[in-house]
Amino acid sequence: MGEVEPGFIQEPEHRPKLHSLQAEKIPVIDLSPISNHAVSDPSSIEGLVKEIGSACKEWGFFQVTNHGVPLSLRQNIEKGSRMFFGQTLEEKRKVRRSEFSPSGYYETEHTKNVRDWKEVFDFLAKDPTLVPLTTDQHDHRLTQWTNTSPPYPPHFRDIIEEYIEEMEKLSFKLMELIALSLGLEAKRFEEFFMKDQTSFLRLNHYPPCPNPHLALGVGRHKDPGALTILSQDEVEGLEVKHKAHEQWIRIKPIPNAYIINLGDIVQVWTNDAFESPEHRVVVNSKKERFSIPFFFFPAQETEVKPLEELINDQNPSKYRTYKWGKFLVHRFNTNFKKHKVGNIQIHDFKTR
Repeated sequence: MGEVEPGFIQEPEHRPKLHSLQAEKIPVIDLSPISNHAVSDPSSIEGLVKEIGSACKEWGFFQVTNHGVPLSLRQNIEKGSRMFFGQTLEEKRKVRRSEFSPSGYYETEHTKNVRDWKEVFDFLAKDPTLVPLTTDQHDHRLTQWTNTSPPYPPHFRDIIEEYIEEMEKLSFKLMELIALSLGLEAKRFEEFFMKDQTSFLRLNHYPPCPNPHLALGVGRHKDPGALTILSQDEVEGLEVKHKAHEQWIRIKPIPNAYIINLGDIVQVWTNDAFESPEHRVVVNSKKERFSIPFFFFPAQETEVKPLEELINDQNPSKYRTYKWGKFLVHRFNTNFKKHKVGNIQIHDFKTR
């Protein structure tokens, strides 16, 4: 997600046991009401807005059906992902990411000191993507991240770009529903994404693991951006931590649905009214698993802070302002260079 973003360094962790709460399931929300009505007309979608608000407040995680993304396109990108990862390691490494851009292929190192058990291909939504050259707060120079295109399968880049367009459309719809659930104007968040957004698509492959009790597909983490939209296959593995019970809940895949989770930016914008949920991915010894998360990130110049409409004397701001571009580059650099330190998190900007 929702599964892990460039720059996330996880704390040491053994794979915890799953505590099953049979009665607890993340909300499943039908988006068909917005297929016939404008999102900006809250009176026609009042029930949907209420559902979204409740899911964001109680879980930060939900699934959506009737989302409008063409099934044929989703099938094409899922097929392409399997074909790409089915190549030899030598072929995949020909489009490997570098220290100059997060786009491209990389695999985790399967050693006793690394718990993530997967391989990845990342593709930027905007090519080029503008980001700060350095993390120095006084250095305002910019650089460009560019995409590495997979030569196989044929025409895969075209499929990826078409799919990203659909992910952006769905992301904007969801952000409008979230805005309305907070009592804001539907387009309140649009300004942060309309120009030079830093979003990207990820293809994940989790091979069968010989010792699944010793590894995780992705360790426990929270996503740093605004939203994550996840497509996953029929193999279970994604788990979210229930906020009230502090227990891990397995997400059961629903055919053709998308899993949505809020990121840290929404938590800051809402001044903790909505929280970014902690989640992880488990692996097994027999089945491989594929997933495709889309990370909806704002433009690099975005100043992330609680929205003025949501703070007052009784509910003062809980976060200092931070520059999204500097934050993003810091996390990528730390991850790529494998620094043995914890990465920057939104709690570093807490005021109290």
